[in-house]
Amino acid sequence: MARKSRAGSNRPTLADVASAAGVSAITVSRTIRSPGIVSEKARRKVQEAIARLGYTPDPAASALASRSSSTIGLLVPSLTNNVFSDVLRGVYDGAQGTRFFVQIGNYRYSALEEEGLIRTFLSQRPAGLIVSSMDQTPEGRRLLQAAPCPIVQIMETGDAIDMSVGFDQLAAVRAGARHLRDRGYRRPGFISARMDPRAQRRLGAFRDVTAACGQLDEARILTTPQPSSVGIGGHLLEQLLARAPDTDAVMCNNDDLAVGALMEAARRHIKVPDQLAICSYNDIEMARHMVPALSAVATPRREIGSRAIAMLLDEIGAPGSVTERHVDLGFEMIAREST
Repeated sequence: MARKSRAGSNRPTLADVASAAGVSAITVSRTIRSPGIVSEKARRKVQEAIARLGYTPDPAASALASRSSSTIGLLVPSLTNNVFSDVLRGVYDGAQGTRFFVQIGNYRYSALEEEGLIRTFLSQRPAGLIVSSMDQTPEGRRLLQAAPCPIVQIMETGDAIDMSVGFDQLAAVRAGARHLRDRGYRRPGFISARMDPRAQRRLGAFRDVTAACGQLDEARILTTPQPSSVGIGGHLLEQLLARAPDTDAVMCNNDDLAVGALMEAARRHIKVPDQLAICSYNDIEMARHMVPALSAVATPRREIGSRAIAMLLDEIGAPGSVTERHVDLGFEMIAREST
């Protein structure tokens, strides 16, 4: 009785590609892994054979052979937040044309889910990891410290495990609060959603600035554990004005909230900025095109992604070669019509 063949047994192998291209198996392997070290003629032959045979490398076998894969793990807290969409664009642009591909893990603002994803990614022997926070659980941090691959933590400056790219989140909020003060507003409020550790630190920075100049009023601080959205921004402003109707300015923890606040002000026929100033945070494209255009603390999200992947690729290619391991890209306070 004929033995039943296993599914996938007819799949073309690396040896098949080598035979079809008339080159050695090591040349095929080098073309896939490091095409820059293979001659153009040989590379073209291999690429044509791969296309003709429909060959795809086995990632598990590659990882076992090289003790790492061609995967770069990217851990983000959200796939719908425009802030992280910009980061993703920067990372993918930087990885394009290399032998590496980016695999995304979404931990949905949960440190425990992030810990689980870190463990899962590391079990797959990634070439490197980009992690969007410095707020891991103790176990998550231990896993990163013991990781056999380079790691870049992004979005903040602080106590990074290996390398980092970001900006000073607290200084950015302080710049926004001082902007409102310098424009002559004396009764500022603050609205925020989600209240993850990063949002909590931003609120603390706002409190520091307003307390220092005698403007802190806890009645003007409105937060919710719900996810940020335009609708939530409008609702929070509605609550803020019900509690403190003489509020003359509001600092928003992100652009969605600021857009919602601006729309709620328009619904109430509140003149912005004459009766109420609104300052946003991050400065996504939509914020710049609102009427009136939103003043904002602009953060370099795409540049963070680009710089992070560049550092990671350099470190993968030559361990220890990255000398500037903690990069602060700064931010910009951009004044527009809303203040």
